[in-house]
Amino acid sequence: MTSTSINDTRLFSVEEANAMLPLVRAITTDVVTLARELVERGDRLDLLKSRREGSVQDVYGEELGEIEDELHNDAARLRGYVNELADLGVELKSAGMGLVDFPTVVDEQPAFLCWQLGEGEVSHWHRRDGSYDDRRPLSANLHVGSSAISNFAAEN
Repeated sequence: MTSTSINDTRLFSVEEANAMLPLVRAITTDVVTLARELVERGDRLDLLKSRREGSVQDVYGEELGEIEDELHNDAARLRGYVNELADLGVELKSAGMGLVDFPTVVDEQPAFLCWQLGEGEVSHWHRRDGSYDDRRPLSANLHVGSSAISNFAAEN
């Protein structure tokens, strides 16, 4: 598998993105699960803290501090997962949705191949300045992949 890079950004063909999908899927599953847990546990912690405001006795203060420490550790673990994805050359766009973008070139323009957890393969794309709402299905008349990337790299 050969890949091209421009300005240290790895560019993926559809085939390369799909070949990497098992690893990306595993990491993204961990990201989504941990991100949801962090939100839920953080909300519960905030609720518990608000209920004890003004309380004279602080019998649960130490336990709440431990829970806060666990949340900070898990947040660091989440950042580690995001860094793993970045090291692969892909960008996590939404931890909650499990949305990942693979830098590419479409019709000789910078773009992203777009994949969401639960999808079987990479089958959508959007321009670099676009978002999830701008996703379009890949079609046969688009120039995506090795030749488009090579042409783009040669021009830039």
